[in-house]
Amino acid sequence: MTDIRSGAMVARYLDPGSRMGEVLFGLIMTLTFTLGAGMVIQEEGREGARQMLIGILGCNLAWGIIDGVLYVLGRVFERGRLRRIGHAIRKSLAEDDARRIIAGELDETFVPFTDHAMREQLYGAVAERVRREPPSPNRIRRDDLLGGLAAGLLVFACSVPALLPFLVMDNLHLALRVSNAILLGLLFVVGWRAASHTLARPWLSGLVFLLLGTLLVAMAIPLGG
Repeated sequence: MTDIRSGAMVARYLDPGSRMGEVLFGLIMTLTFTLGAGMVIQEEGREGARQMLIGILGCNLAWGIIDGVLYVLGRVFERGRLRRIGHAIRKSLAEDDARRIIAGELDETFVPFTDHAMREQLYGAVAERVRREPPSPNRIRRDDLLGGLAAGLLVFACSVPALLPFLVMDNLHLALRVSNAILLGLLFVVGWRAASHTLARPWLSGLVFLLLGTLLVAMAIPLGG
């Protein structure tokens, strides 16, 4: 229960790239509603705004659940793929064959900062360890479920900032403009924060995320997104 209440749960179970992707998805999904809602509010007034807010919450909740399930399936699939590689290593009779299998999996990661001799020694040790350890069952784990929950919560949480202006403002058109401004500002913030995990300039990263997110929304709206 402590993990669920703590904001650190998302950071614990999702890597920075996954967190960024879930937040961007949630924000873009919400913007497809709010950027195209001006005419609805003009024609239907507060009832139109209420329907829009229900739509935002329902859509992000549904996609949050879908993303959570896909996260769990992805984790189980990845472990299954590694089990298949382990099976191939155990079946290989020649040491060079086992090393080639491991190299196909790990070279992309290790080539930039190791030489051939270092990798040969490392891959030999990996092959020896894999042959020594029996394969473990590939069951759904607690961490899979909590990671899926974290992914779903991120997508759903992105709908909340869009709702706040409508809860505190009587002028629906002003509330809509403020809502859009908040969401666009959050796109910039996501890009700014993403830069801290790379060597990119924060302001440039934020601007790219803002422009790219706006472009994706502009594409999604006429396509029925």
